Amino acid sequence: MMRLPALALLTSVFALTGAHAQTRQVIEGPCDAFTTDEMGNVYVLRGDELELYNAKGASWLRNSVKTFGRISNLDAFYSLKPMLFSQEQGQIAVLDNTLAVQGSVLNLPRNGFPQVVLVCMSVQNGFWFFDQQELELIRVDAQLRKLANTGRLDQLLGITAVPTAMQEFDSHLYVNDPLNGILVFDLFGTYMKTIPLKNATSFEVRDGALYFLQDGRAQVYDMRSFAIMDIPVPDDLKEGVLEIRIERGKLYARTADRIVIDEVVTPR
Repeated sequence: MMRLPALALLTSVFALTGAHAQTRQVIEGPCDAFTTDEMGNVYVLRGDELELYNAKGASWLRNSVKTFGRISNLDAFYSLKPMLFSQEQGQIAVLDNTLAVQGSVLNLPRNGFPQVVLVCMSVQNGFWFFDQQELELIRVDAQLRKLANTGRLDQLLGITAVPTAMQEFDSHLYVNDPLNGILVFDLFGTYMKTIPLKNATSFEVRDGALYFLQDGRAQVYDMRSFAIMDIPVPDDLKEGVLEIRIERGKLYARTADRIVIDEVVTPR
């Protein structure tokens, strides 16, 4: 079956859902971080409490991560199996569908990774690390055995990369370096390209589309046609969106005091 470009699909979503944009769910209160999974579940971090909501904004589970240290990364690469990373403690925890720690907490310094400042999940229960001291990306398995690495990014790319977020999707790693763009690597750590989207403060990759927030504007980049299109955001959110995500035709937008789940609406 022929696949339509991501923007064509997204435009269809805008057209189909615009008439149904009356329904809105709100998760009240400020939060420190949030993410979503492909099922539309929402993971919300408030201090040392992690909460799980369904796609309708209904609270599902809550668990304390008090003993884990301040969380610096929250990743839901696997639905209902979130990963938490504490840079201060140098620890990774993978949780199960009850938000309880699955297996043992992984201590990175004890396993030879003392300078990891950014983590995301990879296929086969692996992880990607950004090592600040070595300035390289490292892929490891579930037992923290090294599988691949990029080598020093300053030597490879001629830049001093300062990644703020990264995500693996469809056998590629996407690394947001706001000064230089979105760096793309394969699972072997081979550099593929740089997507020239600078100053992105939030990004997410889904099915040929890269959704991002840039200078307060929610946008989508079609990785096949290279076109960029604005994502319609409800008028009352336009000035205060801090992060966005798109799952199954729904917009998830975090502001300073809430998370709003809304249907993607047709541009006026």
